[in-house]
Amino acid sequence: MAIHIPGLIGIIIFYLLILVIGLIAGRKKNKTGDTDELLLAGRNLGFFVAVMTYTATLVGGAYINGTAEVMGRDGLIWCVAPVGFTIGIIIAALVYIPKAREKNYTTIFDILQDKYGKRIGGLLFFNELLADVFWESAILSALGTTLRIILGIDMSTAVIVSACVAVFYTFFGGLYSVAYTDIAQFFLMSLGLILIIPFAWTNPAVDMSRLKDKWKGSLEPRFIGVYIDLWLLTIGGCFTWQGFYQRVHACKTTRIARDSVLVSAVLALLMGVPPAITGVIGAATDWNQTMYNGNTELSQDEWSNVLPMVLAYLCPMAVSVFGLGAVSAAVMSSADSIVLAAGSVISHNLYKNCFRPKASQRELTWVLRISILLTGILGAVIAIAVKSVYGLFILCVDAMYVIQMPELTCALWFEKANGYGSVVGFIVGLLLRILGGEPVLSLPAVIKYPWYDPAAGQLFPHKTFAMMCCFTSIISVSLLTDYIFTNDKVDKKFDIFNCFQQNEIEQKDRHQSNAVQLKTDDIFDEKQDELDVFL
Repeated sequence: MAIHIPGLIGIIIFYLLILVIGLIAGRKKNKTGDTDELLLAGRNLGFFVAVMTYTATLVGGAYINGTAEVMGRDGLIWCVAPVGFTIGIIIAALVYIPKAREKNYTTIFDILQDKYGKRIGGLLFFNELLADVFWESAILSALGTTLRIILGIDMSTAVIVSACVAVFYTFFGGLYSVAYTDIAQFFLMSLGLILIIPFAWTNPAVDMSRLKDKWKGSLEPRFIGVYIDLWLLTIGGCFTWQGFYQRVHACKTTRIARDSVLVSAVLALLMGVPPAITGVIGAATDWNQTMYNGNTELSQDEWSNVLPMVLAYLCPMAVSVFGLGAVSAAVMSSADSIVLAAGSVISHNLYKNCFRPKASQRELTWVLRISILLTGILGAVIAIAVKSVYGLFILCVDAMYVIQMPELTCALWFEKANGYGSVVGFIVGLLLRILGGEPVLSLPAVIKYPWYDPAAGQLFPHKTFAMMCCFTSIISVSLLTDYIFTNDKVDKKFDIFNCFQQNEIEQKDRHQSNAVQLKTDDIFDEKQDELDVFL
């Protein structure tokens, strides 16, 4: 397939524009060069920038490609991600964010380390690290496929170049670069996705009468358990990521963090409409009337590429390139957030908290930058080398719901939660999820829950069951160990995780160091309320 030169030039211009914006933003805003500037933009994000960066991060390449795929292949009833994400983010804004912002934390894993101990909190990060790397790989793989279909560019080249651009400006500018490039990416993404629809809809190969009522989809009664699992997984697994809380902690006040997340939840829902319509258009297309050399009825693999196929075969090339820019923007707005989130936890929670408490700011900055670089490289390599990246990503998202959501919830609200309960909950949740099987990765179901079907697999909501078992384990084991150690039923010398001695000292020190910041936040919110009343 010949490379489309004008389209390639257009994409190069877009990449250069994003690169320049990221570098300029990072250079102008990062004045001190310390890790607080790089990780949290000096805790100075305002409402507008916070809304844009939240939304751009939520609406990634997997979000828009996956919405188009599911809407076209399975129908509206199965297209739960846009609505589920919105519900989950609203819950986070109203319930989790105010609690998480009570203390002047740097990452979400500060919360876990504060409650469960430094080493156990660091251990829990590896679950997210894998999820972040496979998420990055999945979206880079999707972008590489899109560039190959539309422009004829080699997939490996597309993946490497895209990863390099996102890593380069994040390497130097940190969250400031990520946030300000997200603004440009958000607007390009919005315009590109909307522009696709009128051109694709009016293509002669598209006949809406072919759909009839298929666009609605259907739900067989035996799949109710799977459907419940899907909804709860989407809602509960979307707000436990470090990339999300990085922006929460970077906002000027709790009020700005909460309100910007609420607005971004609505915007993310609206951003799901254009790709959903694109999926419907793909389902209504007679592909034999286009330049596509494939089957009229799309296969599973072809449905995963329905968005780039609509761009390539139903739109003029100029519109295809603009739409490709939208996909590229969506991918990079997520990729830069992923590498920064992973680098933040590696440098702050693992390197500093666990191994080098007295590390200098310069040392931490370079650990952060090296972590960003390595995460970006690893994600790009996996995107090129592994065929089932999306399956790995699905398994890690499940782990975020099954394990990290209970761990975070208990750390925030369950006073007696401790490292013993955390470890047991982690093991129980992980084992139950793996033993439940995963068809995408050809993992057999060792545990066959009620209504198991050899062909359809698990019909019982086993992911939610594993999550509830994780919750129960954390609570019950924490209560048991708290009772036996605090009541001297067992000598504290057997407290191998040091949960009932050292952690109390660490929490006291952290609370004292956060008092000034909390008082400042409260005063700012009070003055803002007075100004609102006056206006």
